[in-house]
Amino acid sequence: GLMGAVTVAAFAVPFLSAWKPSEKAKALGASVKFDLSKLQPGAMAIVEWRRTPIFVVHQTQEAIDNLPKLNDKVTDQANEILPSNEKKFTVLKGVCTHLSCAPKYHPEIEPKAWDQEWLGGFFCPCHGSHYDTSGRIRKGPAPTNLEIPKYEFVNNNTIKIG
Repeated sequence: GLMGAVTVAAFAVPFLSAWKPSEKAKALGASVKFDLSKLQPGAMAIVEWRRTPIFVVHQTQEAIDNLPKLNDKVTDQANEILPSNEKKFTVLKGVCTHLSCAPKYHPEIEPKAWDQEWLGGFFCPCHGSHYDTSGRIRKGPAPTNLEIPKYEFVNNNTIKIG
């Protein structure tokens, strides 16, 4: 009987430990920290979290001031988290809400081929969706704003995504 119990335990321990998630699997779900001091105003960084590109944008004062001008052009009023003078950072999932394409960041405030009144933001070249600098959908087939992942400011120079 004792030999049977030892044999079962010897096989059960490795078998049961195989059910635990691996370190790689744990890392995929883990939160990610990003140093905000690396970003100059107007710049964007792409941080990978759960195999998803996360856009971290350091807004310029001009971009923040232009957001109210776009309020009447925004087609999805949900999830509005706009940058402010205190928090000049926007954190968004970098995946178009139309067909999961990758929108491109165009911070320049100048006429573009796709919009003569461009005030900066994201443009999805695949199907023509226009988002403002805070990720609000303005034009195109995308039904909703760019998604905002769960994030928090750890201190003035660091955010934690996830």
